[in-house]
Amino acid sequence: MEDYQETFVNEEQPANDEVVEETSHEQETNETEENAEATEIVESEENAEATEIVESEKTPEAEEIVETVESTETPETAETVESEETAETVEETEEESKIGKSAKRSNAVSNASIPVEQFDWDKLDNEDFYEGGSKTDIEEQYNQTLSKVAENEIVEGTVAAITKREVIVNIGYKSEGVIGITEFRYNPDLKVGDKIEVYVETAEDKRGQLILSHKQARALRSWDRVNEALANDEIIKGYIKCRTKGGMIVDVFGIEAFLPGSQIDVKPIRDYDMFVDKTMEFKVVKINQEFRNVVVSHKALIEAEIEAQKKEIISHLEKGQVLEGTVKNITSYGVFIDLGGVDGLIHITDLSWGRVTHPEEIVTLDEKINVVILDFDNDKKRIALGIKQLTPHPWDSLDPNIKVGDRLKGKVVVMADYGAFIEISPGVEGLIHVSEMSWSQHLRSAQDFMKVGDEVEAVILTIDRDERKMSLGIKQLREDPWINIEEKYAVGSKHSAKVRNFTNFGIFVEIEEGVDGLIHISDLSWTKKIKHPAEFTQIGSTIDVQVLEIDKENRRLSLGHKQLEENPWDVFESLFAVDSIHEGTITEISDKGALISMSYGVEGFAPVKGLKKQDGTNAKVDEKLTFKVVEFSKAAKKIIVSHTRTFEDEIREAEAKEKVTNETSTKDAIKKVQSSIEKTTLGDVEALVALRDEMAENQSE
Repeated sequence: MEDYQETFVNEEQPANDEVVEETSHEQETNETEENAEATEIVESEENAEATEIVESEKTPEAEEIVETVESTETPETAETVESEETAETVEETEEESKIGKSAKRSNAVSNASIPVEQFDWDKLDNEDFYEGGSKTDIEEQYNQTLSKVAENEIVEGTVAAITKREVIVNIGYKSEGVIGITEFRYNPDLKVGDKIEVYVETAEDKRGQLILSHKQARALRSWDRVNEALANDEIIKGYIKCRTKGGMIVDVFGIEAFLPGSQIDVKPIRDYDMFVDKTMEFKVVKINQEFRNVVVSHKALIEAEIEAQKKEIISHLEKGQVLEGTVKNITSYGVFIDLGGVDGLIHITDLSWGRVTHPEEIVTLDEKINVVILDFDNDKKRIALGIKQLTPHPWDSLDPNIKVGDRLKGKVVVMADYGAFIEISPGVEGLIHVSEMSWSQHLRSAQDFMKVGDEVEAVILTIDRDERKMSLGIKQLREDPWINIEEKYAVGSKHSAKVRNFTNFGIFVEIEEGVDGLIHISDLSWTKKIKHPAEFTQIGSTIDVQVLEIDKENRRLSLGHKQLEENPWDVFESLFAVDSIHEGTITEISDKGALISMSYGVEGFAPVKGLKKQDGTNAKVDEKLTFKVVEFSKAAKKIIVSHTRTFEDEIREAEAKEKVTNETSTKDAIKKVQSSIEKTTLGDVEALVALRDEMAENQSE
């Protein structure tokens, strides 16, 4: 019998292998041990055929026969048989048990009482073999006891077990699913019995294993969950994956959300890396539906409590109250102080009575300091603090003997275009306006005279102890050049000046610092007509001048350049006398006339009617002709010339000479006749007739 049993077990091994594939790896070991124990127990039974059937428990027919045997065996034998079942067989419902027990006992007993070789295996496929229905009905009833699982759907499961690498999840299916532990790193508090959502990837793989994914289920549900969390102001958990610019990336329901650095905590964070790989609670504060961006905040969870705490602290504050605080943060504009649950700001101007470039010069992080409350706002929860107010103002200890006109030394602490602030002592400053830096009236910047850090000496111009203001000057350290201007720059004196600026009417020059003058455009040259000063000189160049007039009240000199040379118009008056003829070249023609370049650099003007030539044509530019001076004005420095007059006047002179000659001849003839009247004879009469005819002939010509 033992040999037969071993042979039977070996023949039924393939059926056992199929069952093993449907169970987990852990169950394989248990099944092997259970089968061995079952073999030993069955060998002790009187019915060898029934024992052999028990060993082949993995087939449906054998299972039914085993159930029949269970009904007749002792309780101990039933318990032994039940221990041989796999995890799935143990979990059969009461309904399944009833169905098994309702099989035809008579057939089972009769078959169990006969040898195995005489057992009618064909009856297992006969519908009449089963009680309570057909084999198909019984299988359908059994399948209804199992959960129906569809692939690519999200279902709820229960955590059955947790190992170092895997999480076993029961979803009510005939086998349990296995999920990698890494998918639950966002939830370190996961425990057996927790309900979770899983995504069914495969109901059975090639090994019969149920394949689930919690990460994919979270990803599919995540967007709806995130929107619900925002709408319901829900507190959610998230796993901080890594650091990024300006904050952190947080895994929330499988979505990568952004956690701004300012929303991590109410206190400034100095080391962001300490939060990486941590799971924290958050609130969803903003969602961009278009770009599917999510912003979360941890700070929002504690703000409400902090706001209540701030309100309580502020309600006990008073202006002028001195408190101890801790330096929480330092910025370029001030220092934030933690007063024990509420923050206050010390503006950079309230750190010291003196000038402070950066707050780090006064305080350091985490330093405990005493501060005074300057002001606070109950609505906005803002508190203004100060440090310098704990010490007396430096103006109160300023030497009372300092007065206007005294000289002081100080350091340039601030520069501006309009002036420089000089620190006389910490907290005591004076302003040197740019106009008090030089006697010059030219517009200049304060940076042209000094820079930050320079040690300067200045004269006190004004001092107001009540307003704590002081104005200084440095030009007063030098003598005002206009005090003795008449002596130094007398009228008619000649000097060298620097060209500072141009205008349409002249040139502004500087003889020395603080002494400026104007050269009018008409005083640049005796002979040339200058339209703009740029035609004569350039800015920055040096020009010789002569003082023409002094305006001490307005601190201006009237200067001239042409006065350094002899006035050539005194000579031109005799050279270009009226009716004198000179050669000239036409340089420019306009509607009114033309400019004529003549000798000695003199320019004359010819009207349009004076440009007509003897052949009737008009003169052209660059044409060289003779011109007659028609008009000369020394005062206006003007010469009027004409080319036409040169030949017209010659014609008029010739006609005038001929007329004078004819008139002289007639007068002489008349005188001759009159002198011979007294001696008139017949011959004289004839002579008179001949003279008359001659005169008539002359007149006809």
